Amino acid sequence: MQVISKQGTRCPMEGKPRDYITDTEPQDVPESTYYLRLIDDGSLLRVMDEQPVKAGKAPKAL
Repeated sequence: MQVISKQGTRCPMEGKPRDYITDTEPQDVPESTYYLRLIDDGSLLRVMDEQPVKAGKAPKAL
């Protein structure tokens, strides 16, 4: 899942306390209890992937 910190804050990475998730760039993280708890308390925000719609050929009429 991808997360970003609440604006104006930063959150330490799980197992890497000197590396931070910031409010400028989404980070890929596992769905662990640590990150789910930070999402639940509002420190992190989950970023939803927008799936681009692929342009394709229209099906032929019969």
